[in-house]
Amino acid sequence: MSVKCQVIMDAMDTLAPRYLAESWDNVGLLVGSPAQTVAKIMICLDVSEEIVQRAIAQHVDMIISHHPLIFKPFKNLRTDLAQGRLLAELLKANIAVYAAHTNLDTATGGVNDVLAQKLNLHKIEPLTISYQEELIKLVVFVPIEYASLVQEAIGKAGAGHIGNYSHCSFQVAGKGSFLPLQGTKPFIGKQGELESVGEVRIETIMPQKIINKVVKAMLKVHPYEEVAYDLYPLKNTGEKNGLGRIGQLEEPMQAEEFANKAKLALDIANVRLVGEKHKMIKKVALCSGSGAEFIGKAAYAGADILVTGDVKYHEAQKALECGIDLLDAGHFGTEMPIVKTVAEYLEQCNAKGKWNVDISYDTLSKDLFTTI
Repeated sequence: MSVKCQVIMDAMDTLAPRYLAESWDNVGLLVGSPAQTVAKIMICLDVSEEIVQRAIAQHVDMIISHHPLIFKPFKNLRTDLAQGRLLAELLKANIAVYAAHTNLDTATGGVNDVLAQKLNLHKIEPLTISYQEELIKLVVFVPIEYASLVQEAIGKAGAGHIGNYSHCSFQVAGKGSFLPLQGTKPFIGKQGELESVGEVRIETIMPQKIINKVVKAMLKVHPYEEVAYDLYPLKNTGEKNGLGRIGQLEEPMQAEEFANKAKLALDIANVRLVGEKHKMIKKVALCSGSGAEFIGKAAYAGADILVTGDVKYHEAQKALECGIDLLDAGHFGTEMPIVKTVAEYLEQCNAKGKWNVDISYDTLSKDLFTTI
């Protein structure tokens, strides 16, 4: 059995919404068609020659990668060059390619959260804020006997989430008045007669992105022919997302010990430590991939160390000037754990949606750098 590529895309968009991607990024379906069928998926960090050849040999229909295969605009498509050759091979084999990059870095449960979990951090928060969820208040007027039904429907549709509580709402009873005009089919009252009925005003909160879903659910169970409801934009915001994370260790430890634990947790051959190896580490900032640009922000936030990759010499100097240690665990080392996490997420979707799709993930790729 197989599913349409669009189904997989929708699942990935739930995990890592594309609106979380940085403006310069290129995410989503990069090769293929949403309408093509998918029976076999491979998840990887990079769409390399090795990955493509393995996908072809294993009859994979779709590759999901973290790093975009297509990043900059093309001026030509030459099959004698590496990228053009890869694209030609993918098209010939009818393999779709989907990328989730900075949106997966930023998303809750994405690359940075997985890295934070690997490092055993708790009280984890975003290091930067690039997206704040807009909230809307829904107010709807319902006959008293239908109040519970409507409240349950909008709660099930996703409205009313405040922290770890769901189905949150406020209700107050009152009187509703209306006069059904010619051509109406009133649920209560008669045409041409002013009607007054006991109603409940239900107020709840929801993210702007689910307005249509919630309103549709509300209208489906509401008994009135014409439903009176209001939508108010709110100043307060919902979930905040951004690149990087900051959290705390359960117990302080020396920087050298922390570095060794990180190396084991990420299953990498080596790390580079900048700073005093005996410094006590309690508060840890991190940014997967290449995040030295956040040295100043991490120091300002009170972090004792920043874990990232691709650290340059002058960036190391800046960290020392800012009074924060640096742990360079490599671009590959800080991002590779997400590959397994995405596979596990899609397996859950596979079971729930009864896709019967074969899902595998790359376990063979190695860091490009070898320390001699």
